[in-house]
Formats: sequence, structure tokens, C-alpha cells
Amino acid sequence: MNLVLWIIQILLAAIFAGAGLAKLTQPKHKLRDVMRWVDPVPPSQVRALGFVEVLAAVGLVLPPLTGVATVLTPLAAVGLVIVMIGGTLVHLHDRKKRDTAAERRTEIQGAITCAVLLVLAAVVAWGRFGPYSF
Repeated sequence: MNLVLWIIQILLAAIFAGAGLAKLTQPKHKLRDVMRWVDPVPPSQVRALGFVEVLAAVGLVLPPLTGVATVLTPLAAVGLVIVMIGGTLVHLHDRKKRDTAAERRTEIQGAITCAVLLVLAAVVAWGRFGPYSF
């Protein structure tokens, strides 16, 4: 199970590092094509979310690799659970605002993606707080 948790941690770290860096480095108008939810959100909040995602990605892998402050790993996973709850809710809410069936389907796919990432982060939090802690 420890190996499975490591695989999930690395996968989550890669996904959130990429998404977070995109939010930190790309202007809002470029993000709009991929992330429609950024439209009504101030750029500072998009950047803050990107920072949180990058920080969580680092927290998933760096503490156990260094053996320093390993409690940060399950805390990072809990933080991602919270972020993904918000992401799921945003996509479900935005689904109602979309005009076409294709746009609504895209929002539902986004909500499902967030829900899957939420479950993976919850598994890491459970495993690293509980039976497979460092």
C-alpha cells in the first residue's frame, strides 16, 4: 500500500504542479480557453489558487523525501481535498450557466475530474495520517 500511496502522491503532485504553475505564469485571457471558471474571478485569486496548488504539490513529495516535517504530506492532501471540493462545486454551478449541451457536458466532465482528484487526495490523507504514515 505504501507504493500505491507514493504513486498517487507523485501523480497528484505532477497534476497540481502543472495546473498551479499555469495559473501562476499565464495571463488570465490565456487561461480562459482551458479554464472557463476564471472569467468572473479576479486575477489575484487565480494566482493565489495556483500558489496553493504548487505548495500542495511540493508538500506531497518533498517532506517524505527529506524526512523533515513529514506531517505536511497528509496536510497537503487535506488541502487538496478542500480545493477539489471547491472545484467540483464551481463546475456543477457553472453547468447551469452554460447555453449548449456540449458546454454543460464539459462542466460535468470538469466536476468528475475534480471529484476523482478529491478521492485520490483523500486516500493519501487517510493513508499518511493513519496506517501508512512516515
